[in-house]
Amino acid sequence: MEIEIGIAKSGRRAWGFDDIAIVPSRRTRDPEDVDLTWEMDAYSFELPLMASGMDSAVSPSTAIELGHLGGVGVLNLEGLWTRYLDPMPIYEEIASLPKEKATRRMQDLYAEPIKAELVGKRVQEIKDGGVVAAASLTPQRVLSYIGPAKDAGLDILVIQGTVVSAEHVSSREEPLDLFQFIRDVEMPVIVGGCASYSGALHLMRTGAVGVLVGVGPGAACTTRGVLGLGVPQATAIADAAGARIRYLEETGRYVHVIADGGMRTGGDVAKAIACGADSVMLGSPIAAAQEAPGLGYHWGMATFHPTLPRGSRVEVSTLGSLREILLGPAHENDGRRNLFGALRTSMATTGYASVKEFQKAEVMVAPAMQSEGKQLQRSQHVGMG
Repeated sequence: MEIEIGIAKSGRRAWGFDDIAIVPSRRTRDPEDVDLTWEMDAYSFELPLMASGMDSAVSPSTAIELGHLGGVGVLNLEGLWTRYLDPMPIYEEIASLPKEKATRRMQDLYAEPIKAELVGKRVQEIKDGGVVAAASLTPQRVLSYIGPAKDAGLDILVIQGTVVSAEHVSSREEPLDLFQFIRDVEMPVIVGGCASYSGALHLMRTGAVGVLVGVGPGAACTTRGVLGLGVPQATAIADAAGARIRYLEETGRYVHVIADGGMRTGGDVAKAIACGADSVMLGSPIAAAQEAPGLGYHWGMATFHPTLPRGSRVEVSTLGSLREILLGPAHENDGRRNLFGALRTSMATTGYASVKEFQKAEVMVAPAMQSEGKQLQRSQHVGMG
């Protein structure tokens, strides 16, 4: 139902993760009987997890560790690892910058040209680790660098931007033909972001195996302020899941919905799946791991844009190892560790045995979810406070 904004404009009400709750059902289940396996194209993962293609979160070594833990790390092929042979001194400088100088200096550091030989080298490093190699490129540069990435054995390509559409229009240059590219590239392609039913449906029709859902919800992203764009994640995911149903009816082909951004706790991950996601893409939780290259800081792909930065460098500190953050054990009660143990327990508590089944869980709008009965936690800044 649309709400009148003014005489000439109306709009739907949209909901984020904090606005909804998963409703317990009539059945519960042993957590050990819950299957978190995610199968996409020819690949099977123990966890429904992709680590976002952000320099602060994923290095070649982080991608290898994520693969061994059951997920998949996406390396940004336009980031520091393909601009510098040894980027660690650059990471150290970024971590040391005062906040008022961080964006300007990062623009300078990212002005270093991308080197095609490093694109292949980084993909090969991940392959040598014995895990699935996934990496991201923007639509503007994918044709320039897919060659060396593919030659090095890239398994999964993510074409990623703030918003990616199947109908980009330009009077200055020939835009990427997603339909033709995906048909010819001979590897699974995931595209995004998007945040609407129509946007997701059109991306699915390009032949992509998955779509990334999320415009502006990430911890380091400022797109919603700079551009005024975005849809709260619970609504965006549910709309994309609706597009998936429509596309499945049209073609008999299933396309994966990957919730990208806005998830900080295990409860957020569970809500994303319950709203219809097949998997989640995490950035800041991964950047907070001891193995992450960002040294306790996190920034997005548009933070260093040369003319219109749409992100900030934020401090995430170090919460623990990747294993502790993803699989536990947790020794704090704020929900930011053992994210997939929390997903497993949420599914078991509501009686669902698989991710696909959990997508059918009942949810309700629950504005009191974050505050009801939590006065002491809020006043003492513990737990949900």
